[in-house]
Amino acid sequence: MSPLRLSVVEREEISLKLVAGLSLAQIARDLGRAGSTISREVARNGGREGYRVTGAEWATFRRSRRPKVRKLLSNPALLLEVREGFAQCWSPQQISRALRLKYPNDLSMRVSTETIYQSLFVQGKGSLRKELAVSLRSGRVHRRAQGRKDGRGQIQGMVSISERPAEVEDRAVPGHWEGDLIVGAYGRSAIVTLVERHTRYVMLARIGKDRSSLAVCEAITGQIKQLPAHLAKTLTWDQGKEMARHAEFTIATGIDVYFCDPHSPWQRGTNENTNGLLRQYFPKGTDLAVHDQAELDRVAHQLNGRPRMTLEWRNPGETLNALLAMTA
Repeated sequence: MSPLRLSVVEREEISLKLVAGLSLAQIARDLGRAGSTISREVARNGGREGYRVTGAEWATFRRSRRPKVRKLLSNPALLLEVREGFAQCWSPQQISRALRLKYPNDLSMRVSTETIYQSLFVQGKGSLRKELAVSLRSGRVHRRAQGRKDGRGQIQGMVSISERPAEVEDRAVPGHWEGDLIVGAYGRSAIVTLVERHTRYVMLARIGKDRSSLAVCEAITGQIKQLPAHLAKTLTWDQGKEMARHAEFTIATGIDVYFCDPHSPWQRGTNENTNGLLRQYFPKGTDLAVHDQAELDRVAHQLNGRPRMTLEWRNPGETLNALLAMTA
């Protein structure tokens, strides 16, 4: 046993001091241990009233036995549910939360996010690791240094994000969108990405290799016009030249466009997160022009079917449909 772990003698001391009515903090000081160590020891072994030396020692021995059988490997039904979640490109957190809703009274069908990571990613080997690699949203296991230089010039007539209505910030009112492009290999192709702040609903538009402002604005217009006017009020964009014709866009759609400050992607945080998810489907360094609109609609539909923590584990599609039903 590691000297860092509590010994039998220390457990006897803990038992005697609990009977004497000493606080956990005082017991920790007397033993020269951290308060959290004593607190966890007592809590996991019966509490103040039920703590027994023999029971605590045997429980510790059982917990320390190795190797342990992974929960997912010992429960085929649970493993199947997790695999199906990965097949839909859900994250471990989404899988975990969705299982709670699907099996509210079956504790055997619950699994924590950390257990999924440890059982599948950390312990995965061979074909299992290859199978799961495609489910990693970033497509890589190491973080990349952040930051970039941007030499783009000013867009005429920009309206700053600081002038955006206050109702946009708190997300309480639907109809406010964030937009951007994800760019393909050598900057020669792109896809327009739009996400609604209140519902997190995603729409994608194909522009192929034409990244001109006219093409981008027409693509956005084609998507936004599918919605009723009360669900299309504002659009927040970065300072990319693809929105240089924003004034014409506003006249054609009635949607006000607001521009983020330079180098401030967090001001479009919902869209930035969405773009990260989309890289799972459209990896960097690939030609994005090969994907037709039907394929983009399929990917958007799958994203809109993912349960979201910010929506209390409902999905964006259900949330938007509920809004449409209320105003029908």
